[in-house]
Amino acid sequence: MVDTGIRNLLLPSSGADLGHLIENIVYFELVRRGYKVNIGKVAEKEVNFVASNMEGILYVQVSASVLDENTLKRELESLEAISDHHPKILLTLDEIGNGANFNGIKHLNLLDCLLGIV
Repeated sequence: MVDTGIRNLLLPSSGADLGHLIENIVYFELVRRGYKVNIGKVAEKEVNFVASNMEGILYVQVSASVLDENTLKRELESLEAISDHHPKILLTLDEIGNGANFNGIKHLNLLDCLLGIV
């Protein structure tokens, strides 16, 4: 992951790249919570984070928003391709759809998770 301060200094036009910024936030929060974090891949699909600790594995997909149906489908596909039964989470900044369950994949609001509300 990248320190966003250094990234913004080197690439001043990167301010509009919200998706990558929140991926960094999620990565550092998972590490802070004691997870070992890797990037996952199932066939040609990528899972943003495979987080593991002594309690098990957690799969996390991050997107700024999934209000667009095509974006939602794309973000869910990689998690749906995982055949085990470890928890799978889709984190977004969306208020709409927060708390939804897509075949076992929980859609949660990133800010609520960071604040410990969920």
